[in-house]
Amino acid sequence: MSLENQPHQNSTATSLNLTQRPRRLRRNETIRRMVRENVLTVDDLIYPMFVMEGENQKVEIPSMPGCYRFSLDLLLKEIAEIASLGIPAIALFPVISESKKDDTGSESYNPNGLVQQTVKAIKQNTPDILVITDVALDPFTSHGHDGVVDENGVILNDPTVEVLVKMSLSQAAAGADMVAPSDMMDGRIGAIRQALDAAGFIDTKILAYSAKYASAYYGPFRDALDSAPKFGDKKTYQMDPGNAKEAIKEVSLDIAEGADIVMVKPALAYLDVIRQVKDYSSVPVAAYNVSGEYAMIKAAAANGWIDEKKVILETLLSMKRAGADLILTYFAKEVALMLHK
Repeated sequence: MSLENQPHQNSTATSLNLTQRPRRLRRNETIRRMVRENVLTVDDLIYPMFVMEGENQKVEIPSMPGCYRFSLDLLLKEIAEIASLGIPAIALFPVISESKKDDTGSESYNPNGLVQQTVKAIKQNTPDILVITDVALDPFTSHGHDGVVDENGVILNDPTVEVLVKMSLSQAAAGADMVAPSDMMDGRIGAIRQALDAAGFIDTKILAYSAKYASAYYGPFRDALDSAPKFGDKKTYQMDPGNAKEAIKEVSLDIAEGADIVMVKPALAYLDVIRQVKDYSSVPVAAYNVSGEYAMIKAAAANGWIDEKKVILETLLSMKRAGADLILTYFAKEVALMLHK
C-alpha cells in the first residue's frame, strides 16, 4: 500500500499503538449526549417552599437570595407556576408565629393550623402536584428543638414520637401526599406507618430523613423559619458527620419500619454516603441540597467568581451520579427553567 493511501497517523499515535480512544465518544455534543451516563431532568426535582401567615406577603430570605416566605395566597400562585414547569413535588415548611409555639409543639397537629390549611388549599388549587409535609417539632417549639424536652434539657424520644404521630395524622387528613419525618427520633417511622394505616391512610407515603447529619450547612434554613435551638445543639439526635456506616444502620431500620423513600441530608458534603445508601437501599433515595449549599453558590455567583448556571447543574448532577433518585433543592425552579430552554 502506498503511503498516500494509508490512514493518516502521526508518528506519536503510531508509536502509542492505541486500540482504545475514549476521546472518540467526546468528539461533539451529539455523541456526548448519546453516551451520557447520568442526566438531570425536571422529574428529579422537589422544591422546598416556605409558607407564612398573612396575605399578599412575599418576603425574601436574606441568606437565601431568590428564596421567599410566601403567604398562602401568593404561595398558591407560585405553586401553579412551578407545576406548569413540570416540577412534580414541593416540600412544605411553615413559619410559625411565636405566640403559637410552646414547649411540646402542640400547634403542629392543630387541624386548622397553617400547614393543614395550606395543604388543603394546594390540593384544591393544584391537585396534581405532590405535597410533602415536614414532620418535626422545631418550627413549633418555643425552644427550637425537634422534640419534647425535659427539665434538664434532655430531648425525650418516646414522648416526641407520640407528638410526631399526631402531627403526621393531621397532615394526612389535610391531604398531604407524603409525610417526611425529619426529626431523627428512634422508631418514629414505624409508629407513624402503623398509625397512618390504622387510620385508613394506607396510601400516604413516608419520606424518611434517614441519614440526617448534625451539619453546619443548615444555618440559612433556620433563619428562614426562625427555628434555631435556643439552647444546646442537635447532636444527640442528628448524626455525627464522621459516621458513614451508621447511615446504613439508620436506613435499614427506616426501610424495615415502612419508609417508602429514604433521604441523605445534606447532599454535597455527603456524596459518599448517598452512594453507599444507594448501593444498599431497596427503595428510592433522595438527597437534600440544603440551604447552606444553595447560599454558597449564590454568594460566589454574586461576586462573579463562578458561572452560576453551570455550577448549579454540575452540583445537582453530582448528586445524581452519586446515586440520588430525587433531589430536594432550592434551585428547582431555576433548573426547570434552564431545562425547558
